[in-house]
Amino acid sequence: MHIVCCIKQVPDTAQVKIDPETNTLIRSGVESICNPYDLVAVETAVQLTEKHGGKVTVITMGPPQAEAALRDCLALGASEAILLSDRAFAGADTLATGFTLSQTINKIAAAEPVDLVICGKQAIDGDTGQTGPGLATRLGYSQFTYVSEIIKVDLKNRTIRVRREVEGGREIIEGKLPALLTAELDLATPRYATLPELVRALRHPIKTWGAKDITDTPEKLGLKGSPTSVKEIFTPGARAGGLVFDTAAADGRTTADFINTLFEKESVLLDGLLDQG
Repeated sequence: MHIVCCIKQVPDTAQVKIDPETNTLIRSGVESICNPYDLVAVETAVQLTEKHGGKVTVITMGPPQAEAALRDCLALGASEAILLSDRAFAGADTLATGFTLSQTINKIAAAEPVDLVICGKQAIDGDTGQTGPGLATRLGYSQFTYVSEIIKVDLKNRTIRVRREVEGGREIIEGKLPALLTAELDLATPRYATLPELVRALRHPIKTWGAKDITDTPEKLGLKGSPTSVKEIFTPGARAGGLVFDTAAADGRTTADFINTLFEKESVLLDGLLDQG
């Protein structure tokens, strides 16, 4: 079983700041981490190959320092790692990113057929959740989003059955391989890397592919292939806190004040609904 995981190195969102002049994220001096959803994807892939046999290939698109995220995944048990790094990839939106990743996976599959692609459901820096579904569409693979459990993989009949999260509940669906899954956080818990795996990850060679290695249509890459433009990005202003009722007050009015306030607000809401009717 050959599984490809698409990962992304992202800034630690707890430390993100925005440049007011350029409306872009300030990445300088901010610690970079592997996207948490993608680590779940890698752990899931490793568990599947431990059960069914096979290998896990991890790919990412980014600058040379994104190699660190790939080594984190190798330490979790991934077999191979490929870094897509080229100035031509810079400025890519989700459409161009999906094209770049699909061309890469097609090249990988030409040498060794791919059974499954697993991505995190979203990256914590952009939160679009678009790359996985767009990639599945370009590849022509069965698509399973927001997966919280892999129930069964039948390699003989080339099918996979999963449980996915949907609004208001869950659903169980089955489809044909090859397939692409996007992982929820509860799909798996990433393991702690062992010392031998950490050493292997540090020593393992990582392939680097540029634009010419995967496509002959550079106009679909990076900024040239990105129709999306960001008009504005900003930090939301601080919101005022709600009313505070001090239960330690000596006058014993706290409960009465709370009830009076509650009924006043409910009365305003009810009047508004009646006016609309």
